[in-house]
This record gives sequence, C-alpha cells and structure tokens, in this order.
Amino acid sequence: MTFGGVDDGNVGRRSASGENRLPPAAGVVLAIAVYALLPSSLLFTNRLITPMVEVLLLVALVVTNPRRMTRETRWSRWASIGLASIMILSNLGSLGLLVSTLSGNVASGGHLLVGAMQIWVTNVIGFGLLFWELDRGGPVCRRREERSNLPSADWRFSQDENDDAVIEVSRTSSESGGWIPNYVDYLYLSLTNSSAFSPTDTMPLTSRAKILMGIEATAALLVSLIVVSFAVGVLGQ
Repeated sequence: MTFGGVDDGNVGRRSASGENRLPPAAGVVLAIAVYALLPSSLLFTNRLITPMVEVLLLVALVVTNPRRMTRETRWSRWASIGLASIMILSNLGSLGLLVSTLSGNVASGGHLLVGAMQIWVTNVIGFGLLFWELDRGGPVCRRREERSNLPSADWRFSQDENDDAVIEVSRTSSESGGWIPNYVDYLYLSLTNSSAFSPTDTMPLTSRAKILMGIEATAALLVSLIVVSFAVGVLGQ
C-alpha cells in the first residue's frame, strides 16, 4: 500500500494518525502567558481580553482534535489562522507601544527590557504557528492528502532536496522517506528568521511567505535595536 506515493513501510511523518496536538497547543499556552505578563504600558486593551479570546479559540480547536489532528472544517481552519493572527497583531501593537515608550529616553526604560524579550518570544511563537497553518494547506491537509493534491508549498525545507544525497540522509527526505514538516519545523523556521533577520536553511517560495518573514524579521530587529540602545544608554551614564 502507498500513501502519498510512498511505500507505507517508510511513510515517515505522513501517517493517517495525524500530527500531535500537544506541541502547538503548548506553544500557544506559553505565548498567552507571556503576553498576559507584559507591563501594563505595553498593553493597548484590558490585560485579560486578548488572552481570553485566544484561550477560547484554543479550547475550540482542541475539542475538534484533542490528541491527533485528523479532522478539519472550514471553521476550524479559520479559527486556527485567526488565533495566530490575533497573537501576532496584538504583539506587534505591544512592540509599537514599546518603541513609543522608550523613544527619547532610553535609559529610563530599564523596567521594560524584560517586556522587549517577552515580545520577541511571542513573535517567534505567533509566526511559527501561522507558518505551520498556511504551508501546503495546513497540518491536516499535509498528512492526509496525496502530494499531487497538496497546495503549492510556501517554504522549501532542506528535506525537500535531499533525495539524491547519501542513503543515511536521503532516507529522511520528502520524496524517499515521506517526510513532511510539522509544528517544530515551523517553530524552528520562525526562530532562525527572528535571530538572523533572514532565511537560513528554509527558503520562502511565495509572496505571502516572503511578506510574513519580512514582517517577523523587522519586528525582531526592532526588539534587538531596543535592547542594544538600552545597553548603550546604560553604559553612557
């Protein structure tokens, strides 16, 4: 029997059991907690409004797929994309407030330095979640559909090119081993993009992927500049 053009004895991650719900759910919970602990000056709404909306969306998504992500409806897909979008937009709003608060008086913003790092962490988690949901139709589609039926990829991972490598590398490639990216791969993509401010081992293929990575890298760069400016301000005293 084959699955997605791959012998079922070597399907790798492409299995009918679906992707594990725990890693993305844990990432969302961490991001919600980090956002809720931001300094009041970096929140543009009541402290509990955004976290409560995110928790409600997460609970609805977990009820749909409690352990393995095997089912998907139009509502659940849009809810997942909406959850990531709310997380990103609220975090970018906090970044704007941080820049506004520290402008003109960097040294007085020492108590907001931890807030800057909280924004950076949420930036990584939020964009990783959105990348995971958008690429190749989302986590359910990537596992369930034949490769020929998958939507065009937004990102090209190194495993997508390793089929002609030495056997110990090629056996985990997309073509030979049935490899498919999961949440951790997109979280790593988001982490490296926020750290290097550019793609590293995973390349964006579509305009929306490039735009999203550009926004994430710009936000991460702003946070880094704030931290550096604070350090220079302290040293100059």
